[in-house]
Amino acid sequence: MTTSIDATAAGTWQLGDRTVNRMGFGAMRLVMKADGSPADRERSKTVLRRAVELGVNHIDTAAFYARGPRAANELINSALAPYPDDLVITTKVGPGLDVAGEFHTARTRQELREQVEVNLRQLGLDHLDVVNLRIGETLDRGEGPLAEQFGVLAELRQEGLIRHLGISNVTAEHLKEALDIAPVVCVQNQYGLTTRREDDALVELCAGHGIAFVPFFAIASGTDQTAVTEVAKAHGVTSAQVRLAWTLHKGPNVLAIPGTGDPAHLEENVAAAGLRLSDEELSRLDTIG
Repeated sequence: MTTSIDATAAGTWQLGDRTVNRMGFGAMRLVMKADGSPADRERSKTVLRRAVELGVNHIDTAAFYARGPRAANELINSALAPYPDDLVITTKVGPGLDVAGEFHTARTRQELREQVEVNLRQLGLDHLDVVNLRIGETLDRGEGPLAEQFGVLAELRQEGLIRHLGISNVTAEHLKEALDIAPVVCVQNQYGLTTRREDDALVELCAGHGIAFVPFFAIASGTDQTAVTEVAKAHGVTSAQVRLAWTLHKGPNVLAIPGTGDPAHLEENVAAAGLRLSDEELSRLDTIG
């Protein structure tokens, strides 16, 4: 692939009144590598600064992205503050870490407010651009209503602590429920070429409402299928870049947030913003979904 490395190449989308480039960055790998070992602090800060240099202006994070002394929010603050005017930081609440470092789910009004306030302190902000209510602590889709918890976040939005709201790990029914309470600017679910393809319909539903669909783990895979490797070879790119490009081709409302703690891998991910796949290639890839 001979395109320049530029996050703007995939175009933009609106998160409420904020404009973001569709190629963003996920902060989870800033604190730990794929094997669970701690990431290097200075290298992670270098990745963040380089991401912004490459045009990334949408960073996804969470207070529970932490391992030992490493915390994604603190790294973002340390590396990037004072923040560029166009930078949009999206975080999430629901799951959290207690004082022992164990996961728990915020269920009460006070617990959710505390999680919002923790994000504000760690990021050094007086309000959060976007807060996703994440349902459940695992990759299994959340069950049961979200009205009570989402209603709390809607109140915090009215107070000015949150600018826009989203939901994560959800179904179409959850989206409909949330929209009855407050505007939703994004839905963040696990989704990719060979993962959770039942959400194809949810991507379209979001588009119909002007809502961003933000897949996480979009490039996670086991052994790549022949179609992926052959398309990658034809373009002179990696299979991961093909998966990212396929994701962005699913609709103008789809935002990519691949994460990494490796500067070289970051540049590969961002370069995928400019990878254009033909209709024939997209159809071929869709057959393995």
